[in-house]
Amino acid sequence: MPSNPVAIDTQSGMSPMAWYAAASQTSGLVYDPAQATVIAALDALWHQLIDFKTKRNHFLGRSLLSPDVPKGIYIWGGVGRGKTFLMDGFYACVPYRRKRRIHFHHFMAEVHHRMKQLADHDDPLIALSDSIAESTRLLCLDEFHVDDIADAMILGRLIAALFERGVVLLTTSNYPPDGLYPHGLQRQNFLPAIAMLERELKVLNLGSGEDYRMRADNKALRYIVPADARSELDLNAMFERMSAGTERDEYPIPAKRIAREAIWFDFKELCGGAHGQSDYLHIAHRYPTVFLSGIPKLTAEHSAAARRLTWLIDVLYDNNVQLVASAACAPEEIYTEGTGAGEFHRTASRLVEMQSRHYLQLPHHSQNVTL
Repeated sequence: MPSNPVAIDTQSGMSPMAWYAAASQTSGLVYDPAQATVIAALDALWHQLIDFKTKRNHFLGRSLLSPDVPKGIYIWGGVGRGKTFLMDGFYACVPYRRKRRIHFHHFMAEVHHRMKQLADHDDPLIALSDSIAESTRLLCLDEFHVDDIADAMILGRLIAALFERGVVLLTTSNYPPDGLYPHGLQRQNFLPAIAMLERELKVLNLGSGEDYRMRADNKALRYIVPADARSELDLNAMFERMSAGTERDEYPIPAKRIAREAIWFDFKELCGGAHGQSDYLHIAHRYPTVFLSGIPKLTAEHSAAARRLTWLIDVLYDNNVQLVASAACAPEEIYTEGTGAGEFHRTASRLVEMQSRHYLQLPHHSQNVTL
């Protein structure tokens, strides 16, 4: 806890250290020493950002000098360790208007879209960096993960340009910087970006302790096993209750049922076809509740469908969308072997958390993503 109060208003009225101390008193939150260590670093960054803001306002009024920009933080660790929780708490405490918190997949979808829009510039990436830096001093990227060669080729230059323009980066990941893009094409070209992350950011390991999301307590019946005729009747009854009988006619992606605030898809349609992250973003922004029936046990031959399911759950989770699903097996058994199976632990963990009463009480929202 800081000994001297900070003479500047914050959105939350407290530092990250004070916020975490208060959060630790709430029911259901287990004090975690590794989290406390990360919070101490986030608290230090919070004070640096406030000091930077104060000094910059002072300098700009009297000279052309500017204080040094604080270094950002890279938090990595196992699934369900509270990385997103800590990021969101820090973000709420920072009194900046020029700040943004966004899931990494959403951010990269935006980057590719904006690069196309800026194609007439001499260097679209530099133009994009200027645009981001103009509106954002603090950029929080959740679930930083590189598994696409197009992203890998862009990220190094983009992050370097953002650092040069004074953007402070806070990111979470399941992997340390040197564990990013481990078997990707032309990975040697991404190594300078990894070195830059290690040099420019404070790298903190949250560890691989207990996955708090996988606790068996406090669950609601929103994930039904097995996916059979009985579960179909159960989902239909829940849809009736949650949609208040208000039906709508159509959606660009074929759906089983559509209501004003709920939509129901079959897994084969939503994850077995050619749909992608932009489709899932549109659904998550439009509907507070999504029904998904018939999730199968996926094998190595279904790696594409498993990847789409991962995208879908990431998008729904990040927008606090309520999920009602039927599946052939428990979340941790859906995809256990094949390309990307190691990544699916996070998806299974989130599927479990999305059944908790705490998650179901969260308000639906959409991250500020423009496509």
